[in-house]
Amino acid sequence: MKKLLHASLVLLGLTAVSAEARPLNEIISSGTIRVGVNPNFPPMSSYGTSNQLEGFDVDIAKKLADALGVKVELVPTESQQRVPFLVSDRIDISMGALTRTAERDKVIDFTVPLHTEAMATLTTEAVTAKTWKELNTPDITLANMRGNWSVDFLKEKLPNSKVLLVDTIADTVRAVAQGRANAIVENIDFFMKFTENYKNVKWRVINDTVFVAYCGIGVSEGNDGLRKFLNTVLYDLHSSGTVNQTWEKWYGAPMLKPVEAQPFF
Repeated sequence: MKKLLHASLVLLGLTAVSAEARPLNEIISSGTIRVGVNPNFPPMSSYGTSNQLEGFDVDIAKKLADALGVKVELVPTESQQRVPFLVSDRIDISMGALTRTAERDKVIDFTVPLHTEAMATLTTEAVTAKTWKELNTPDITLANMRGNWSVDFLKEKLPNSKVLLVDTIADTVRAVAQGRANAIVENIDFFMKFTENYKNVKWRVINDTVFVAYCGIGVSEGNDGLRKFLNTVLYDLHSSGTVNQTWEKWYGAPMLKPVEAQPFF
């Protein structure tokens, strides 16, 4: 088992050392659940004007803690730390848009999905394309961020379009608003909030999705009691509309592809 875990960690490019995770009863008796959230991922989670972490993940983390009857301890966890912090027992659960993948599932466990990441197109009424594949023309410039995996993906899928590389999500939206680019093909849920800065632009979403990924909450491998409890709470949060309402509060628009609540898991 240790050899398998070590091999999987190497495969994922991780250096964490495996540690015993706190089971559900220990978390409850301690009075606190440690939740890993990304401090640099607004509006998923980031430091607000009062220097406190806030965002979608923070609100949901508080709901989970309330269901447990404990306090929440928010642990700043960068994207590359999400799995290592779980494996080394620095956090009890990991959030931060943790996509459920086969590679990660080799070393941690996931809850049912909390939210989706829908790769689709954000553009304006000036672009008449009805599908993302219609953007594959030389007169279309796609805004994207340097270092994003989607840059190479789009070069392969839309080789005839031009690419404008910028540094941040806000920069990509600004480029389209200013007419320096025509569209953004990405996980556009994360981009919608920034369109509010350009109310004179007539934005539109091409709902022809490239693909939909599902993000769950990460727990340590084998921590089934905690995972099952969280699944039960997530069903309640989905079926009551709480997840989608919280998403719209922070992202300024409904989740492009909402998660359907499933009572069985």
